[in-house]
Amino acid sequence: MDLISLVTDNLTELLVKIIEFTEMREIILNENIDNMHDSGFVPKDLAVDEFSDSLTYAIKEHIRNQRLVLCDSENVKFGTLGSFEVKAVADEDAKMLLSEDRDLYLELQMEKLLENSVNRRFAAELLKHKEGKCSVFD
Repeated sequence: MDLISLVTDNLTELLVKIIEFTEMREIILNENIDNMHDSGFVPKDLAVDEFSDSLTYAIKEHIRNQRLVLCDSENVKFGTLGSFEVKAVADEDAKMLLSEDRDLYLELQMEKLLENSVNRRFAAELLKHKEGKCSVFD
């Protein structure tokens, strides 16, 4: 989906980034479930805290100076024309859980998928509302 074409202002750009991030994360989390029985598989996740910290800083900067400043971190890189990359990293806690209790591992992955889905849905609904296409929050 071409979400970048929807960007009209700073806050819209942040919502679009959240939607894109959650779409990327869903792929990684589904791979964690699909590959959990493969020998030597190492579960991954996106750098959620780094992404969140980047958005928090950007929101603070927007409030102070009415401009959007997105800062790179080790695993989150913002590019030109609204692009960004997020590096998947090994999830050591999930790796340990996978070796100890596959049922709990699967439960963890499902919880992450649910949280991710709620975040994407919330950002999408806010974007629809902001663009005047939905009255969910009226």
